[in-house]
Amino acid sequence: MTVIRKKVTWKSLFPSCGKIVDSSESSPSKPDDHDHNNTTKKKVMVKENSFQRFFMSDISSSTTLSSEDLSNSLVGSNLHAFTLVELKLITHGYSSSSFIGEGGFGPVYKGFIDDKLRPGLKAQPVAVKLLDLDGSQGHKEWLTEVIFLGQLRHPHLVKLIGYCCEDEHRVLIYEYMPRGSLENQLFRRYAVSLPWSTRMKILLGAAKGLAFLHEAENPVIYRDFKASNILLDSDYTSKLSDFGLAKDGPQGDETHVSTRIMGTHGYAAPEYIMTGHLTAASDVYSFGVVLLELLTGRRAVDKSRPNREQSLVDWAKSSLKEPRRLRRIMDPKLEGQYSELGSQKAAALAYQCLSYKAKLRPTMSAVVETFEKLQDFDVVPFVYSVPKDITLHKESAEQKGLRSPLRSPRPKHQDHHLHQGHTQWTKSPKSPTIPKESTHDRNMNNGFRSPLRHGI
Repeated sequence: MTVIRKKVTWKSLFPSCGKIVDSSESSPSKPDDHDHNNTTKKKVMVKENSFQRFFMSDISSSTTLSSEDLSNSLVGSNLHAFTLVELKLITHGYSSSSFIGEGGFGPVYKGFIDDKLRPGLKAQPVAVKLLDLDGSQGHKEWLTEVIFLGQLRHPHLVKLIGYCCEDEHRVLIYEYMPRGSLENQLFRRYAVSLPWSTRMKILLGAAKGLAFLHEAENPVIYRDFKASNILLDSDYTSKLSDFGLAKDGPQGDETHVSTRIMGTHGYAAPEYIMTGHLTAASDVYSFGVVLLELLTGRRAVDKSRPNREQSLVDWAKSSLKEPRRLRRIMDPKLEGQYSELGSQKAAALAYQCLSYKAKLRPTMSAVVETFEKLQDFDVVPFVYSVPKDITLHKESAEQKGLRSPLRSPRPKHQDHHLHQGHTQWTKSPKSPTIPKESTHDRNMNNGFRSPLRHGI
């Protein structure tokens, strides 16, 4: 069944954009309701599915707005239309001390909104993202963000507070996320390693955000799920950001959305790359890649590594179902401080998400259910246990003033049982004694055998 929807113009959504004023859109329902001071319109409380969400495909450059539902949707979002003058005050003139970083959309600055700027808008820190007119994204991506985040609210989606659209300027104002992106926390040089429990918490929150998008009354495909788009607040609660590439999901009898291929290399699902067919399963694959990054501490694509290790999925996927091989690819920064059983279950889930066949991948609601169970796994570190007879021998030797055979001439090598380059034996409380990877085994991994193949 084909659903026919009424077209609207993007300019009718944001009449303050540019210097164009369309007199034909002067009806009482025109969406100048973004102005917080306009009290003549009834505001709609923001709840999931509390209003009829409209689609990006509803927006046309040639037709006019005549739908009151559209106006109600934007009013319900409670977005604020900021001016350039206000944004300069918020960011202290875009000072270098306020600069946070820069992405494909453009530079991002930290700012602060005081309670005097707008009546009813609470004092809070914000992130101000400016569109780089010479960058890889443009007005369409800006509009997509406003449309989706202006209508969707969830604890694991970053909150869009408002926007600015003056002349050619396009700006987005978000809630401020103090710990930045997962990418920075995981890969930034000298960053403190994320504990196992924190990694599981971050993944659970991100999974809940995706599940909400996929299971909404009008489903949304995120299309750009990656570590840099997962933002973290002070207690490591994760929220999805950057909806510039998001797409409305299949409608009616449709099985997929056909679109040009966009996204980030290393995260995009293989069937999407080959056919341009986009489904919720495409997001599930991307989730699997991020899960693999958190297990291994490696980037999805790393050109600095040997050829056979540059693609994380190709290098690691075949190790996910074998506990012994899984230990070898786990992030060394964890230093063994993780649940062995929990890591195996997380790896098995990653293997499912990375299935070459989209139909074999789990739904995000199933992923959420799995991760909720993983939160209960306690960290069981790998500990080297010295046999009792050797311990007695050591004590006897020390009493006689002799050098203990257990003393290493190079003390730094016994700082940790996971030190590479030595064949050691480790014993887990939940597993039999297993030999550690030897130098020979590691050399084999570094390129003296066939590469890991991408398969199921």
